[in-house]
Amino acid sequence: MHGLVNRAIQCFIRDMGGPGAWEAVADAADLPRAGFEAVFLYEDALSDRMIAAGAARLGKPREDFLEDLGIYLVSHPSTEALRRLLRFGGATFVEFLQSLDDLPRRARLAVPDLDLPALDVQEHAPDRYTIEARWPHEGAGLVLAGMIRALADDYGALVLLDHGGRARGCETMEVRVLEGDFATGRPFALSPNAASGGPP
Repeated sequence: MHGLVNRAIQCFIRDMGGPGAWEAVADAADLPRAGFEAVFLYEDALSDRMIAAGAARLGKPREDFLEDLGIYLVSHPSTEALRRLLRFGGATFVEFLQSLDDLPRRARLAVPDLDLPALDVQEHAPDRYTIEARWPHEGAGLVLAGMIRALADDYGALVLLDHGGRARGCETMEVRVLEGDFATGRPFALSPNAASGGPP
């Protein structure tokens, strides 16, 4: 697993679990207390142990832990760079969905050796989509589901999302956009300084 992925899980445990959460998880799962380096690759078994111990520490089933991780990756202040990468996919939530299958390619422009799930987005109607996520690691679709829920709030869209489980290495979810402009979304601008109100 790429160090960026492991580092994101580590930060989620630290930020959601409070003081000492990461150290407790590291000890329980035989992980390095210093955490993970974003530029290294790690054995998948370390990630599996971290997720199991992190879910236990936060008192969540594994499925909820992974979906909450996806929400965190979009909505937490420390992950603003990822939010910006996702928001560049479109000016509206529907445009974001339609460009989602290009996300792995865009991510590799920044981190060439980053392995992300292969995504396939199928549009059945202007408001109905099927998203398939193919990855050897089970649970990627749950993380993606959390990210999509958080992005819907970010855009101000009202959506229904159903994660259909995993079969033959593929996780499928159905997304229905009930209203694209349901609420006022979070501010976003192409320039980070413009978004934060800073100088150009």
